[in-house]
Amino acid sequence: MFPKKTFFPLAGILAATVLLSACSSGDGGSNAGTPGAPGGSSQTATPASVSIEPANASGISPSTPIVVKAANGKLTDVTVTSSKGKTVAGEFSPDKLSWTTTEVLGYGGTYQVKAHAQGADGKSVEQQGQVTTLSPKKQANANLIPAPNAVKSSGVGVGQPIVFSFGVPVKNKAAVEKALTVESSPKQDGSWYWMDDKNVHYRPKEYWKPGTTLTVTAKIYGVDFGNGVYGADDRTESYKVHDSWIAKADGNSEQMQIFHNGSMVKSMPISMGKDATPTHLGPHVISDKQANYTMDSCTYGVCPPDPKAYRSNEKFSERISNDGEFVHENPNSVGQQGSSNVSHGCINLNAANAEWFFNNFGLGDVVEVTNSGGPQLPVWDLYGDWSKSWTDWQKGSALN
Repeated sequence: MFPKKTFFPLAGILAATVLLSACSSGDGGSNAGTPGAPGGSSQTATPASVSIEPANASGISPSTPIVVKAANGKLTDVTVTSSKGKTVAGEFSPDKLSWTTTEVLGYGGTYQVKAHAQGADGKSVEQQGQVTTLSPKKQANANLIPAPNAVKSSGVGVGQPIVFSFGVPVKNKAAVEKALTVESSPKQDGSWYWMDDKNVHYRPKEYWKPGTTLTVTAKIYGVDFGNGVYGADDRTESYKVHDSWIAKADGNSEQMQIFHNGSMVKSMPISMGKDATPTHLGPHVISDKQANYTMDSCTYGVCPPDPKAYRSNEKFSERISNDGEFVHENPNSVGQQGSSNVSHGCINLNAANAEWFFNNFGLGDVVEVTNSGGPQLPVWDLYGDWSKSWTDWQKGSALN
């Protein structure tokens, strides 16, 4: 009797043969056909992709940068072109994974974006997009007071506030205020105060230190002021604070003491506002000076036949408020200077003292008035900034 034969299915034999072949190293360990290996197939590698931010957007702020990003590859070139054919500058990140515009766009412009990236598979991909910026109903300029060129050579006094006047109402005060900075060297605490919808003032906690350099910046381009108004242009200016000149006018003694950098250097007899027109109390800041000036009460609403009305030509006049208060020469009140108050609110001096004061005091210098019998100088009266305590002044910021 013959032994029982065992039969092996042909398919199993072939499978075993294939397994043996796969484990064999007789071909020198070739990785041919292994995805991702040298010499292998790259069909399974993820291709590169490119994104543009903002993507096909319209009505964006021109200060919003255009950012192009690559995934699964690196950017090779990016071009942003305006409708006028101008190329917008930009730069790559060190790893070439992103590209960002480095210059602001224009209002009401359309920009074409074209970018290429190369993936790990060696293939290049292209992405295109379009960005359109908003068109403001109106643009607001950052007008600075005092005008930087007007005080470039003389500098400003220790009491000088920095003022931005925009000429249009500002609805989004917080957004605008965030775009404004005053850097002082040496550093001193300061804060903004909105006098009204168009004007914002900056002052330090205490008078500026003599010799301080102020760098004032308004990065308002592209900032939404509200009501369809946007910032027109960025601006940076600098001011220099000169020596400290502070005059202290006392209605009781009828004297005005002059302090230079903290030391009293002179005292002069004065006559301030009479009972019907008393001089305002508190710190005043000089905003203008004229060797010859016509004083007209009509400029602040008091006109003939009002008995308080006046019009006269005065010498060595320096404005200390916006409602007609000056320090100036008045030969008609010399007999009362040092003894009684007879003016319409001004601080009267004799000729010699007025000329000396005019030659030494200028924009931003301070005149502190006490015992005049008048009300406090209002904060809104030109430079009534120092009438507020530091705590109350900070409350005038849109960010508090």
